[in-house]
Amino acid sequence: MNATCVITSIFPPTASVASFAGSVSFTNVIVVGDRKSPPGYPLDGVRFLSVSDQEQLPWGLLGQLPFNHYCRKMVGYLEAAASGADILFDTDDDNGLLPGVDGAIWAIDCLHELRPGGDETRHLNVYRHFSDQPIWPRGLPLDLITASHAEPPLLSEAPRGVSIGVWQGLANGDPDVDAIYRLTSNQPCTFLDRPAVSLPEGIVCPFNSQNTAFRRELLPLMYLPAYVTFRYTDILRGLVAQPILWAAGLRLAFTPATVFQDRNAHDYLRDLESEVPMYLTGRRALELAIETASASRSIPENLQAVYEALEREGIVEARELELLGLWLADCAQALTLGN
Repeated sequence: MNATCVITSIFPPTASVASFAGSVSFTNVIVVGDRKSPPGYPLDGVRFLSVSDQEQLPWGLLGQLPFNHYCRKMVGYLEAAASGADILFDTDDDNGLLPGVDGAIWAIDCLHELRPGGDETRHLNVYRHFSDQPIWPRGLPLDLITASHAEPPLLSEAPRGVSIGVWQGLANGDPDVDAIYRLTSNQPCTFLDRPAVSLPEGIVCPFNSQNTAFRRELLPLMYLPAYVTFRYTDILRGLVAQPILWAAGLRLAFTPATVFQDRNAHDYLRDLESEVPMYLTGRRALELAIETASASRSIPENLQAVYEALEREGIVEARELELLGLWLADCAQALTLGN
């Protein structure tokens, strides 16, 4: 299977990126640069897209895509799809493959389903399945953190015919948690080697962009909103995506850890500031996505409809819809080129 790994970085090549470039699971590795990136990227097995390289590409969103922003990663997604990738794999330059792991999370058997074991409504803390530590994923509503550890989640055999659209692999070391966790506990975590799980329709867990694989036809759902805060962009993407997955008859899966995150330096208070909109509007964004997504629409049509609802609610700005329109047009072109 043709799988392309997409990374954005402002740093010279790291051992973490080299681990993906050297993996047999990835046909290509694309590193998307920005204005702060070095002019070159001397690492075998990597296609580096400098800012000047990006300016030569045919994608319409480049005229509006902000610089010095994580969302420039979307250029790499489009290039991966246009090159024919069946799997679009998302990670960061501080995540490296664990020894002996090839990184193909989409090939891990997912024979189990996970449901909340307590009164967590539709939200589920999947970390609770893979760890006995009091730890939770970035994006879990703050008022559910305590409840998410009161009862273990319920593991059962997955129904026959479940089809996975997105795989979220976990990260050992410094996994994806919020600033509240880092400011109050900040304990490292080595996740347990427990079965991969899918989530049933109606059950949600935040997922990120750090060790994540999408099926090719879900390229539109990889849209990273450019006009929300840095710590919200991939979480909002995941909240919007899950109801659209259900409408398409697909599911989200979580796998055991396949990477170790040696996290780049962060200011935790600045992270907290960037996460506040996520805490305040994330639950409502999910509700709007659930209310809006419909099996009668295509994936791009559902994404457009959900973002229009988010804009009416004031969760995203009007200019987000302009960029989304360019993105969807580029997605259609990329998928056609890659066929």
